[in-house]
Amino acid sequence: MRKEYDFSSGKRGAVIPSPGKTRITIMLDDEVIEFFRTRAEAPGAGYQTMINTALRAVVADAASKAADDEPVTVAALRQVLREELHTA
Repeated sequence: MRKEYDFSSGKRGAVIPSPGKTRITIMLDDEVIEFFRTRAEAPGAGYQTMINTALRAVVADAASKAADDEPVTVAALRQVLREELHTA
């Protein structure tokens, strides 16, 4: 072990950031969060992972409809989430 260490070029935070992931803060309805938490308990997957999967499905569906050149709207996203809530 050294007597002194040079931290002059050190940075705060994780040593290796997760590739392809970004931490955000988002406000979701309580019913949406409760739905995914309840559903995630059974298979042992995290509810955030399940939300990410549902959002990826919306993005993939929107990409397949790219010929329409319509962006994914908040209304469309809510519609998909409501459909997912009703199918469970």
